[in-house]
Amino acid sequence: MQPMATKLLRGDRALVTGAANGIGRAIARALAAEGATVLGSDITRPGGWAARDFIQADLAQRDGWKALLADAEARLGRISLFVHCASPRRLERHSPLALDEATWDQMMDVNLRSGFFLGREIGRLMRKKKIAGRLLFVTSLHRSIPRNLPHYSAAKAGLTMVTKELARAFAADGIRVNAIAPGAVPGGGFVADDLAGLVRQIPMGRPGTPDDIAQMAVAVLSQRFGRYVTGTTIDVDGGLGLLSWIPPRA
Repeated sequence: MQPMATKLLRGDRALVTGAANGIGRAIARALAAEGATVLGSDITRPGGWAARDFIQADLAQRDGWKALLADAEARLGRISLFVHCASPRRLERHSPLALDEATWDQMMDVNLRSGFFLGREIGRLMRKKKIAGRLLFVTSLHRSIPRNLPHYSAAKAGLTMVTKELARAFAADGIRVNAIAPGAVPGGGFVADDLAGLVRQIPMGRPGTPDDIAQMAVAVLSQRFGRYVTGTTIDVDGGLGLLSWIPPRA
């Protein structure tokens, strides 16, 4: 008889931003399935979340991240896992020549500013309480590949460097910091003008699902599989990043 598998995240307490739908919701569910106590957050609370398990927070507001952190710490008592998945909805028609300041600012505030300050302050709390915690930022292939998403690409590139900086800052405390970069995953904040055309470019022949991303998140956050991984970004894209986004000349 095979021994019963131990839950990978039993005893962990997690805060997940962007948990209302899509990848964030899938990650929250996957963490809970592996034994973590999960507190979700987003700008709205959708169905399926109990009020006690969800915080409505607008991270585009200057002090939004501070209010979220104070509420999360009060509810969880201790935070050992933090996943930052919050991001405004984006459209590929947001070209560099058409993007307005308000849209730029919102993307930066939710993704980059809130991600950095939440990650830094949660890391400090982990260090103070001697918790071997783990931070995970959800970035994108567009951290290094442009695609008519200048605000989104810049924010995710910034989060990639935040991942490295915080990994260096907290490594000696046993706190790991990583990022995960999804490829084309319909739903949530991703809207493709030509999804069928995009899928034809994916070597594995299908778009990704939120669960594809969530399972990798569980692995890198777990101490069983990710205990010696910090400061890195893991692509989960079906091979899409292997291709050039610039079509060859005929």
